[in-house]
Amino acid sequence: MDGESNARRRSRKKSMTGSGAKEHKGQLESLQQKDPDFYEFLKEHDQELLQFSDDDIDEDLDADMEDGDLHVDEGALEHEVQEKDKKSSKKVITTAMVDLWCKSIKENGSLNAVRSLMKAFRTACHYGDDEENESMAKLSVMSSTVFNKIMLTVLNEMDGILRKLLKIPASGGRKQIVTDLMSTKQWRTYGHIVKSYLGNALHILNQMTDSQMISFTLHRLKYSSLLLAAFPSLLRKYIKVALHFWGTGGGALPVVSCLFMRELCICIGSGCIDECFKGIYKAYVLNCHFVNAVKLKHIRFLSNCVIELLGVDLPTAYQHAFIFIRQLAMILRDALNTKTKEAFRKVYEWKFINCLELWTDAIRAYSSQSDFKQLAYPLTQIISGVARLVPTARYIPLRLRCIRMLNQLAASTQSFVPVSMLLLDMLEMKELSRPPTGGVGKAVDLRSILKVSKPTLKTRAFQEACVFSVVEELAEHLALSSYSVAFMELSFIPIVRLRSFCKLTKVERFRREMRQLLREIEANVQFVNEKRMSVSFLPNDPAASSFLEDEKKSACSALSKYVITLRQRAEQKNNSLMESSVIVGKESSVFGDEASESDEEDIKEDEDGTAAFSSSWLPGNDKIKQEPTETKRKRKKHQKERTAVDDDIVEDLVLSSDEDLPSSDSPSAGKNADVDNGLPKKQNRKPKHKTKRLKRN
Repeated sequence: MDGESNARRRSRKKSMTGSGAKEHKGQLESLQQKDPDFYEFLKEHDQELLQFSDDDIDEDLDADMEDGDLHVDEGALEHEVQEKDKKSSKKVITTAMVDLWCKSIKENGSLNAVRSLMKAFRTACHYGDDEENESMAKLSVMSSTVFNKIMLTVLNEMDGILRKLLKIPASGGRKQIVTDLMSTKQWRTYGHIVKSYLGNALHILNQMTDSQMISFTLHRLKYSSLLLAAFPSLLRKYIKVALHFWGTGGGALPVVSCLFMRELCICIGSGCIDECFKGIYKAYVLNCHFVNAVKLKHIRFLSNCVIELLGVDLPTAYQHAFIFIRQLAMILRDALNTKTKEAFRKVYEWKFINCLELWTDAIRAYSSQSDFKQLAYPLTQIISGVARLVPTARYIPLRLRCIRMLNQLAASTQSFVPVSMLLLDMLEMKELSRPPTGGVGKAVDLRSILKVSKPTLKTRAFQEACVFSVVEELAEHLALSSYSVAFMELSFIPIVRLRSFCKLTKVERFRREMRQLLREIEANVQFVNEKRMSVSFLPNDPAASSFLEDEKKSACSALSKYVITLRQRAEQKNNSLMESSVIVGKESSVFGDEASESDEEDIKEDEDGTAAFSSSWLPGNDKIKQEPTETKRKRKKHQKERTAVDDDIVEDLVLSSDEDLPSSDSPSAGKNADVDNGLPKKQNRKPKHKTKRLKRN
């Protein structure tokens, strides 16, 4: 009986919880009142039961918890064993297996080898992902050597394999080929392989971090861009990825991305042209918020890429260009109507000016096409309005930039654009006609600023830069009409006002410069008048257009020769500014013309991708390595200080302060403008600390 009672007591203790101890005590107390005899019996024979306490319950609970932990550990151990068995059951991919698959494909055209290779490619692309697909469970990539081998093999060979299976041309092609192919038996049999190749390649593109590796992958995928016509969702994703790499990549990556989009537009046509045109224009706007000596070549390169892409389909490009130029016109109209400081800032900012220069260069490039030539007139009206919007001396750099665009449009379209008044009005500003009161000052690069500060306005360096630029642009303008039968009438007002400037100015070097320009203009007038005396046609006669045509081809007029001299002088000056600027070095000129050629050479040299896929990188490795919090903070602090120092250096060299620059608003008009959507607003703040000013050589 004692053994049975002890067993019952132990079972009752194990079934109790911390909250049930008080309940058990209450039951014993009620038992003493209801049945005293039985209580006395328990007191004599089972004393331990009556001395029940919370400590006993806690000890039993601890024992139960330990038993539970043992069960959990056993479950985890069993799970680990299953995982190990699962891993051991996977088939390890080796380079020998990849070589065997390639040999079977080349010699026998084995479809099983193609499928095995694509499974290995999928495994390589998704290596390190958190979620593993069942189709990948039988294969595993064990080393970076195998990964590189798979990537190089598939990227170099798969396009030719797929084209052979689908029985389409070995290279090139148009969208109609894919459209017809999708209804054939070959597509029903091999279409899933095409989708697997393109989809997995897109996935690995988003995982890669090395620009050389991305460049080679995108370069090889360019040859398979035709097949994207069958997958519109993949096509849109590829366009987004290419636009991202074009706007943010370094080295050869922007070039490769632009060529990839160009190939898409050529092969697929209307299915992606609109999206590419809108996307690349928006990416261009995002990259030209601010201009300095470093970004000049970069922005010029981006502009050339946009113009190259527009040339794929000029009728469609004309429609987009018309919309974007109209947006610029609406911003200017709003500034003219409201005349508020905020409206003026939207016009007098780098994004707006760079967009004007983009469309100016586009019209120059395709001026022989009737569509684009029609855009010259509205663009000329916008540029003229921008130049006259705020006619103050502090915005002389911006006005000179606008005048340069007008001269370029006039030269490319062979039309007359009146810009002489804009230039001559600048000479009458008191800041240029009076002697400088702010000292010599530092050399001013008018190409990298839109507005100058008040102290810079009074320096000798700024006055010289402005007057010499006025002479250069006025000579360019008059040289365009130097073979016109009406040149004497066109040059009359400029001659009068230049003579007036020579009398009023007190700066001898400016007087000498203007007298030299006057001598060249007068010599050209005499040259034209001598030829004009022998003509017999009236001014409105069509024969007037052929006047001095042979002389124009040989560029033998006095102004044409003088302009060549001025261009050489300006080029030497710009080169000296670039050489003396410490912020323009070998690393910063990656987007120049020479750099672009070298990048293309690098792509050709690494045609097989051996150099690109020679590292030990694997997808997912960068997710595992995490920096400690302290290291991240120190690195961010160091980058912040370094950026602040660079900003100070830029500010010293270009002689402009951040407070003088306009805010970064979008160059699009209205809430529904396409360009303004999604553009982040950035503010350039002047760093609080100061660095030691760098001396010029």
